[in-house]
Amino acid sequence: MVKPLIALILSSMILIAMPLVHGIDQDPLSVEQWFKNLPTMTQKQTHLHFYLHDLVSGASPTVRRVAQSTITSTSPTNFGFIAMADDKLTTGPEPNSTVVGQAQGIYGSACLEESGLLMTMNLVFTGGEYNGSTLSLLGRNAVFHPYREMPIVGGSGVFRMARGVATAKTHELNITSGDAIVEYNVMVVHY
Repeated sequence: MVKPLIALILSSMILIAMPLVHGIDQDPLSVEQWFKNLPTMTQKQTHLHFYLHDLVSGASPTVRRVAQSTITSTSPTNFGFIAMADDKLTTGPEPNSTVVGQAQGIYGSACLEESGLLMTMNLVFTGGEYNGSTLSLLGRNAVFHPYREMPIVGGSGVFRMARGVATAKTHELNITSGDAIVEYNVMVVHY
């Protein structure tokens, strides 16, 4: 009798806590209510700072090339390659820094003249006050420029209807392996 009671209590606690993990209810009725309240909401501005670890080499790469064009291997910019990424986002540049999320998405070489990537990434936050929320990044990343600005075109969870700008700066690049650590500063407005 005690074991089923404990199981029932634990199950109830999990069901009650699940919406809190994401910080905002995501069921259709809650979203509808959120939109009804939108005219009375105040916009918030949030600044995020983190490091993206883009690992293309080693035993556990976080990026995999999934396609390439007929000219990729002879192009000085690797034009036409497409890669899928699931990169760690951390509080610092060190590999053992606290993980705050993942950058999950696609990038590919879209420029014949310089190394310019088309990036479409979901920044998925996995801890703290943004746990379960996402930001959607879509833009051009000229990887050898000192700073690159890319638009934030949306979000979910606490970043519902977000818009803003992500600025990227290469912190470290291993030109031999292709591994990179990139510092991001993200400014978004959201409700």
